[in-house]
Amino acid sequence: MVRADAGPVRGPRQGRPTLEEVAERAGVSRATVSRVVNGQTSVNEDLRRAVEAAADELGYVPHAAARSLVTHRTDSVALILPESPHRVFSDDQFFPGVIRGVATELDAAGKLLVLMTTGSAEARQRAERYAVGGHVDGVMFASLHDADLLPELMMRRGVPVVCNGLPQLDAPCIDVDHLGGVRAAVDYLIAQGRRRIATIAGPLDMVAGRARLDGYRAALADADRRAIVAVGDFTAESGQAAMRQLLADEPDLDAVFVASDLMAHGALQALREAGRRVPDDVAVVGFDDIALATYSDPPLTTVRQPIAEIGRTMARTMLRVLEGHDVEPMTILPTELVVRESA
Repeated sequence: MVRADAGPVRGPRQGRPTLEEVAERAGVSRATVSRVVNGQTSVNEDLRRAVEAAADELGYVPHAAARSLVTHRTDSVALILPESPHRVFSDDQFFPGVIRGVATELDAAGKLLVLMTTGSAEARQRAERYAVGGHVDGVMFASLHDADLLPELMMRRGVPVVCNGLPQLDAPCIDVDHLGGVRAAVDYLIAQGRRRIATIAGPLDMVAGRARLDGYRAALADADRRAIVAVGDFTAESGQAAMRQLLADEPDLDAVFVASDLMAHGALQALREAGRRVPDDVAVVGFDDIALATYSDPPLTTVRQPIAEIGRTMARTMLRVLEGHDVEPMTILPTELVVRESA
C-alpha cells in the first residue's frame, strides 16, 4: 500500500560517483579533487582531508585507466619466470618461495603482482607485448637462462627491470652467496673424512648452476682432490639419472654435493636402488633447504638459501627504482649450511 502523500521513491544510485560529485560534496573545484586523487602534494591539507572524506562518503574509486594516463603508473609490477607452467608449479619450491616474497612486499606497498611464465617463444612474445605496452610499471625476472634476451629487450624499450641471477645485465640484480655456501658444504664433507666427493651440477646456462660448480671445484682444488662432475637440470629426475651415471663411472665415491635439494631427492632414490646406505656409504648434501629436505629419507643436509627473502629484496629494489631512488647494482644474500642426517 502506497501513501498518497509520499514523495518520489529513489532507487539505488546508478553508476559510479564522479569527480564532479566529489567536488560538490567537498566544496572544492574538480581540479582540486583530481590533484588529491592522483597523489599530488600541492594541495592544502584541510582541502585534502575534505576531498578524502567526500570520496569515502560517496564511495568514489578512481578509474584506473584514467588515473594511469595522468600518473603514467599502473600500480602493477610483473614477475616473469622463464620456465613452463608445469615446472613453476611442480615440486620445485624455489618458485613459490620467490613468488610469496615478491607478493608480500608488493601487497604492503599497494601494488598488484602480475605473474607470467615464459617457457615458450609464444609466451615470451606475449610477455614482451604486455610489458612494453605499458600495462606494468616494471618487470622482475627470476630463474633466468643465458639465452633469454627478454630482460635486455625490455630495458631497451624503457621498462625498469630487476633480476635474480643474471649480473651481466645493466640492471639491479639480487642473488645469494653460491660460492660461500658450496665451499662450506664441501669443506664439511672433507672434514668428515670423505675422500671421493662428486657433484651433480645444475644447468650451466644459469648463474646458479655455474656458480655452484665453481664453488665445488675451488673447494676440491684447495684440498688437492679431483673433481667428479655430472650435470642435471634442477629436477628430481635429472638428479636420479646423474647419480646413476656417477655410480657407474665412479663406484668408489663416498660423498656427493648436489646443486639443488630436488636433484638431491632424486640422487637419494638412485642410491637406494643401488643398495648404497646414506650417509654410511655415501654422504649427500643439497642446496636450497626447501621443505622436502626435512622429510626426505634420511633428512637432507643442505645449504640454506633465503628463498622468500630473494623475492622480498627483488620487490623492495623494484619499488625503490620506481620511486627514483639509487639502488645497489648487485645484492648478495647470505647462505648457511644446515646439517641433518644425510651427511
